[in-house]
Amino acid sequence: MKKIISMLLVLVMVLGLVACGASEPAATDAPATEAPVVTEAPVPETEAPEAEPALVVDTCILKEADDKMLNTYSVIGVNAEAPFVDADGNAVADVYVNTAGADALIQWLMTEEALNMAGEYGVAEYGEYLFYVKDDAPVYSGEIAAATEETKTIRLSTTTSVKDSGLLGYLLPAFESAYGYTVEVQSAGTGKAIAAAKAGNADLILVHSKSQEEAFIEGGFGRVVEGFEAERLSFIYNYFVLCGPSADPAGVEAAASVLDAFAAIADGKYTFVSRGDGSGTHTKELALWPEALGITAEAESFADYTEWYISANTGMGACLVMAEEMGAYILTDKATFLTFVANDGVMG
Repeated sequence: MKKIISMLLVLVMVLGLVACGASEPAATDAPATEAPVVTEAPVPETEAPEAEPALVVDTCILKEADDKMLNTYSVIGVNAEAPFVDADGNAVADVYVNTAGADALIQWLMTEEALNMAGEYGVAEYGEYLFYVKDDAPVYSGEIAAATEETKTIRLSTTTSVKDSGLLGYLLPAFESAYGYTVEVQSAGTGKAIAAAKAGNADLILVHSKSQEEAFIEGGFGRVVEGFEAERLSFIYNYFVLCGPSADPAGVEAAASVLDAFAAIADGKYTFVSRGDGSGTHTKELALWPEALGITAEAESFADYTEWYISANTGMGACLVMAEEMGAYILTDKATFLTFVANDGVMG
């Protein structure tokens, strides 16, 4: 009996040891947790500021706002009964002038709508006025006839200044859309624009040379449009500007007046590009040279100056391109010059 009890005690002790071993936590081989590695965010490289773009056009305005540089634009309706002549002075017959269409366009140009558009043109883009409305510009408030099949095409003969500056491209779509007309624009210097009208190839003219405009009227080619009192309707203006290379070797910018500036160009024989086309700009330029030089529209008058005086016989845009390429001085209307610079020296 004692032997059995002793065996039972041994069995109980063995079972207790097994149970105690099972209750101990199991050993682990996992390594101790390491501190997280902190990675610093890369510092962005400081970008160098963008360089200011180099000026594409070197030609710049050197003289402006002189009283002798005022540039006034006028519109005139063509008289259907005028003594039309060709370039050789021969009479031209069977000329049709669309007086109704011309009346509509001229009347619209004198409305407050059109005058305000002309005065505001270019301000937002260039930061300054390209054209100003004359204080005494005639204002039209009457009815404007819509186009008919017979009157819908209007022929406008005009100077390159109002075309190259973009003014007509801004104004005419509003007129055409409102009244159903199509305006065919013929652009040349004032002299050639007037010659086209004298030959019966225009219904109205928009030009800027008072002496040539008055001669046109005196010759019987102009007429009074319904709603107005005179043939010649002056309504907008700006200024001619004397431009040249930024280095200004003639010292034009420092000259006391535009007349002194032109004298300095001539004295130093600095290259000057002239329109040479009988335009309003050309006419103004001729009036600014010293009288002693004797420069006129005739080629022989500047035959001794051809080493520096370039008579281009072309439009304003083309002359500006030429002056830029040659580093020359040039007289231009301000509106076309600002457009030239905005287009990086490219003119269509």
